[in-house]
Amino acid sequence: MSISRRNARRSVRILGVASASTALLLGLSSQALACNIRDFSAEALCTGDKGQIVVTDIDASKRTATVTVFLENNGADDKQVGEKEVTGAREGAKVVFDEDWKANATYRVHIKVPGLVDEDIKGNVTTPATACKKEESPSPTAPASESPAPTPSASAPAEDSATPSASESSSAAAPVSEAPSNAPSAAIGDSNLAETGANSNTGLIAGVAGALVVVGGGAVYFGMRRRGAKSGS
Repeated sequence: MSISRRNARRSVRILGVASASTALLLGLSSQALACNIRDFSAEALCTGDKGQIVVTDIDASKRTATVTVFLENNGADDKQVGEKEVTGAREGAKVVFDEDWKANATYRVHIKVPGLVDEDIKGNVTTPATACKKEESPSPTAPASESPAPTPSASAPAEDSATPSASESSSAAAPVSEAPSNAPSAAIGDSNLAETGANSNTGLIAGVAGALVVVGGGAVYFGMRRRGAKSGS
């Protein structure tokens, strides 16, 4: 009887140890699969000339987390960059925030998983000492766009040269039209003056009058002689 009791006690102890070990393993495994802040990381990257804050979630339990990014200034939130959701994945799920970050800037990343996580990623995110390079303005394109400008300027003088020629022709035509209008008047005035001087009726009349005076004088002279002769006889 005593031997059987010892065997029973040993069996109970073995079962207890096995149960405890199993519970411990299950607890550890559940803790390993549970979402926690260590499953999240963040970094500042450049894509071309654009800055980004990239948050990675390696939560194997595939919980959905809310990620909020803040720009820090002297240890306080300066502005909220954005808020997005991400579902964890063993290989890593990423969520990207476009941010034109400055060199040596600090960002706080807050993670919230209902009932499991509600805290910031440890250490925050510090951007590199050099900001993302900005693409230089397309200087070759500028001359190309400016090159058509000389073409209108070259054609513009042609139009201008054509315009003065038209204006000059009109201005030249104007004096010509004015010359005939003034010339006839001057010619007419001169012809009238010439006619009154050379072919005037006044000279003819004066000549006729002179002749009549001479004839009249002769007639008087002969008349007086006749009268004298008669009176003498």
